[in-house]
Amino acid sequence: MKKRILILSVLFTLYIFINCYFYASNSLNNIEDSVFRLHIIANSDSDEDQALKYKVRNNIISYMNKLCENSSSKEETIEIAKNHINDFKQIADKTIADNNFDYTSTVEIGNYKFPTKYYGDIALPSGNYDALEIKLGNSSGKNWWCVLYPSLCFVDVSSGVVPDSSKENLKNNLPDEEYALISENSPTYNFKFRIVEFFNNNFI
Repeated sequence: MKKRILILSVLFTLYIFINCYFYASNSLNNIEDSVFRLHIIANSDSDEDQALKYKVRNNIISYMNKLCENSSSKEETIEIAKNHINDFKQIADKTIADNNFDYTSTVEIGNYKFPTKYYGDIALPSGNYDALEIKLGNSSGKNWWCVLYPSLCFVDVSSGVVPDSSKENLKNNLPDEEYALISENSPTYNFKFRIVEFFNNNFI
């Protein structure tokens, strides 16, 4: 009897584990496939290099927002970014030179590992996301992240306000469950969010 109970307990635990794994994997894939991010890495952690990072950020976001004003999909936004990748480098390098630094930038589009990040009342779990990555100089300093599509980038990050239009775009590109997962601040979805993080960090 005890052996049977033990076997049933193991099978039940395995069943829960498998279901949680597939839930986390599917949810994370849907979220990763729906956003295009921006990643800027400073030359170093000096006050001067960190201040420059934010100046580059402001200029890149300002230019990108103009380019993608009418973009209606992640794919279209990535295509626009690819077509203007030299412009991003020129903007970054000009910002660097205008502030009297002697290094340059490296600009690439690829798929990169990101930690969990909060954008106002939107939270994106850690995972591998498509992104425009800008490395400044030795790129050994602290980085800065935001989302280019749908636009969750705000120059004044302290405001923590995500535009309703951005939320609407994100909602339109995600299944209801995944959108609720990253936007609803409730015990149920906070617990599900932790499940996604746990399985992504340890198994996915």
